[in-house]
Amino acid sequence: MASHGVLENSPNAAVNKAVLQRLMELPLPPNKVLATYVWIDGTGENLRSKTRTLDFIPKEVSELPEWNYDGSSTYQSEGSNSDTYLKAVAMYRDPFRGGDNKLVLCETFKYNRKPTDTNRRAACAAAMEAAKDTAPWFGIEQEYTLLDMDGRPFGWPKNGFPGPQGPYYCGVGANKVYARDIVEAHYRACLYAGISIAGENAEVMPSQWEFQVGPCEGISAGDQLWMARYLLHRVAEEYGIVVTLDPKPMPGDWNGAGAHCNFSTKAMRADNGILEIEKAIDKLSKQHLRHIQAYDPNGGKDNERRLTGRHETSSIHDFSAGVANRGASVRIPRAVAEEKKGYLEDRRPASNCDPYAVTEALVRTCVLE
Repeated sequence: MASHGVLENSPNAAVNKAVLQRLMELPLPPNKVLATYVWIDGTGENLRSKTRTLDFIPKEVSELPEWNYDGSSTYQSEGSNSDTYLKAVAMYRDPFRGGDNKLVLCETFKYNRKPTDTNRRAACAAAMEAAKDTAPWFGIEQEYTLLDMDGRPFGWPKNGFPGPQGPYYCGVGANKVYARDIVEAHYRACLYAGISIAGENAEVMPSQWEFQVGPCEGISAGDQLWMARYLLHRVAEEYGIVVTLDPKPMPGDWNGAGAHCNFSTKAMRADNGILEIEKAIDKLSKQHLRHIQAYDPNGGKDNERRLTGRHETSSIHDFSAGVANRGASVRIPRAVAEEKKGYLEDRRPASNCDPYAVTEALVRTCVLE
C-alpha cells in the first residue's frame, strides 16, 4: 500500500488528492448545480455516468431534463444509430461533491423510445404499480468482493492463499479483515445520499463484505440498490481497489457471493401472516426455473458456479424451503416462524443480479400470479 492508503500498482495511487481537495472547496456560482446521470450499460451489470451543469436547484426528479449518450460505446446500439436516451427516475444527494449537487439514476431508451435490452426497470415498475395495494417490501443483502488491480482478492498473499474460512465473518483485526475504510466510507456516502442502507458486515471469505438496503417499498428497492452499487464503485475507485459482484470470484473452498432478497407483503406482515408466507413459497416452488433465469444477468449461468449445495447455498437444480436453513432456496427466519408473521428470504439471487428483475419476479409469482 502507498502511504496515502491506495494500491501501489493502481494509476489512482499516483494522483495527489490534496490538490483536488483544495479545488473542491472553491464555492460554486449561485444556482449552478452539477447533476451526475447514472445508468446501467449493455452488460446489465456495469454502471456508467456523466455530469452536466444545471442552472437551477432541482426539487423533484420530474424537473430534470432528458439527456442522451453514445449507446454504441456502452454495448447498447449500432454506431450508425447510436443516440440512446436517459430519462431521470430517481434523485439523490451527491456525497462526492456535496452542496446542492445531485446523483441522478436514469432509465435508458433506444432511438425509437423503446426500453433498451438491459432496461429491466420499465417492466418492474409496471409490476409494482399493479401490486401496489399489497405494499410489497424488499430488503436486499448485497455481497461483494474487493480485488487488487491484478484481479486478486485484496490483501490475499500474492503466491498463495489465506488460512481457511472461519475467522473472517464479522471479523475484527488486521489479519481478519481488509479495507474496512472502503466499507465505512461507503456507509456514510449512502446515508448522506438518502439511501436506506440498513447495515454492513465482513463476510465468510476474506476481502468479501456485505451491505443491506431496505426495507424499501416497490420500485425504490431496485433504484436504491443500483445507486448504492454506484457509490461503492466510486468510493473504491478512490483507493485504487476494484469491486467485483461476481457470484464465485474464487473457485475452490471459498464462499460465493449472493444478493439474498427478503420479501413481504402487507398480508405477510399482519397477524398470522405465516399462512400467506407459506402460500408464496408454494407458488415459488412451481416457478423455480423462471426465477433462476431472472436471478443473474446471464440467465442462470453465473449462479451455476455458486449454487452448488455447498458453502451455505442450495442446489441450482432443486427448490427447497425451511425454517432457519441457510442451505435452502427460500428461508423462513426463526423469529418469523415464532411470531407467525413477517417475511421470507429468497437466497437464490446472485450478487450480480439486477434487483429490478429479482423484485419483479417475486411480485409476479407471489402477488400477480
